[in-house]
Amino acid sequence: MRQSVANHGDAFMTADKLPKISLLVSAESSPSVLYGLYDVLLSAGVDFSDLTIGEPGEKLIDVGIVSASGKPFRCWGGVLVEPQAALDDVRETDVAIVCDMYTPINQSPLGRYPSEIAWLQRMHAKGAVIASVCSGALVLAEAGLLDDLESSAHWAYRDVFRRYFPKVKLRENAILTLAGADQRIVTAGGVTSWQDLAIYLIARLCGVEHAIKTAKVHVINGHAEGQLPFAAMTQLLQQSDAVIGDCQIWIAENYNSHNPVARMAERSGLNPRTFARRFRSATGYPPMDYVHAIRIEEAKQLLETEETSIEQVGHLVGYEDPAFFRRLFKRKAGLSPASYRKRFARISAIGAAA
Repeated sequence: MRQSVANHGDAFMTADKLPKISLLVSAESSPSVLYGLYDVLLSAGVDFSDLTIGEPGEKLIDVGIVSASGKPFRCWGGVLVEPQAALDDVRETDVAIVCDMYTPINQSPLGRYPSEIAWLQRMHAKGAVIASVCSGALVLAEAGLLDDLESSAHWAYRDVFRRYFPKVKLRENAILTLAGADQRIVTAGGVTSWQDLAIYLIARLCGVEHAIKTAKVHVINGHAEGQLPFAAMTQLLQQSDAVIGDCQIWIAENYNSHNPVARMAERSGLNPRTFARRFRSATGYPPMDYVHAIRIEEAKQLLETEETSIEQVGHLVGYEDPAFFRRLFKRKAGLSPASYRKRFARISAIGAAA
């Protein structure tokens, strides 16, 4: 009998069967997430010995790919996927991972995966750990598995969660979030956070030693700084309030102006209190938070591409006080302006050398 997934490490290794992980995919999944997870999880216990003493070790995890129908299909980019099973054929699993399932940020995420949701609910009721990568968290949210819990997801979906899943406590900076009874809900943030999820699950199922060895084999270092350094503001022009929409267009070109909120309120013809209420209702942001978000996005682009001093960058986007700009930037981006510039300078250097 397979032991409960609430047990960790060596308890799994003494079970009659290997711990079973089911990778749930659809046509909207990324091949990098699916096959990256498949490759790393399947290598646990095997590859480190092969690379260090010339003899493969024993397989530690049973990994399988599952889909709604179980039939071959092509996922994102036209890459062939050949599932080992249909959902109705999988009656139990220790871990079910929802690979990323792309949903446009300007469309409803609801009603796309009814059979997948029903299966996840069944697996959870039977005691499985339920995990997701990136947009896969939207499927968990629709299944009700994230209600009143903290969750990670790709930063681009923060407004989608606010609108469609207000019960979910989204941690915008988190790469990996453990939640629920016995931490049986595990959500990973952006697309490459599947790496963090894979190493975590190997540690949970097989022990920390095997997780470290697997990380060494695949040169996986994790995302210690979280998602904020990579996050960008989603600037969809809302359609529900034409007056506020006009103000959004104006501030996109005049973000560095003096007293921008007062000027937007004047432009709208509304009194300041009514303007603030309508702006927040239409965009999800208080007006000044919206201005700060746009300014910080502009500052990021300057830091990524220009040699302008940090003080001058702050001035160019609308901040007179350099110390305030530095504090605000670090709060919004997760790094100081200098550290942010240094991080993305590496990418610029790679591009320049190409």
